[in-house]
Amino acid sequence: MVGIVVVSHSHKIAEGAMELAKQMAPEARIAAAGGMEDGSIGTDVSKIITAIESVSEGDGVVILVDLGSAVMSSEMAIEMLPDISQVKIIDAPIVEGTIFSSVEASIGSSFDEVVEVLAGAKAYKKF
Repeated sequence: MVGIVVVSHSHKIAEGAMELAKQMAPEARIAAAGGMEDGSIGTDVSKIITAIESVSEGDGVVILVDLGSAVMSSEMAIEMLPDISQVKIIDAPIVEGTIFSSVEASIGSSFDEVVEVLAGAKAYKKF
């Protein structure tokens, strides 16, 4: 199953997006990497690495981020990974993207199919 990692500067935002997605797709492999180790606002490369490793089953991992430095921290985390296939940061809304990708991954879709669904999440109209 494709894994999903939610990277936010806020622990509460990352956990909240994951909690909401788990309501829709309880069996999905999702990890939240929000905030710093001490609970303050920021992104922590080691938390991101741990999150990626916790959801990786060999089918790939998509990373959803909130702001610019979350991208930089996620890129650094990916560079530090020993050998995890297909890890990609996706430009999609963090809440909708977490839900859409979790549901898609939970039905057994491939990495490319999950990435494609996330492209649709970016264009999703709420009304």
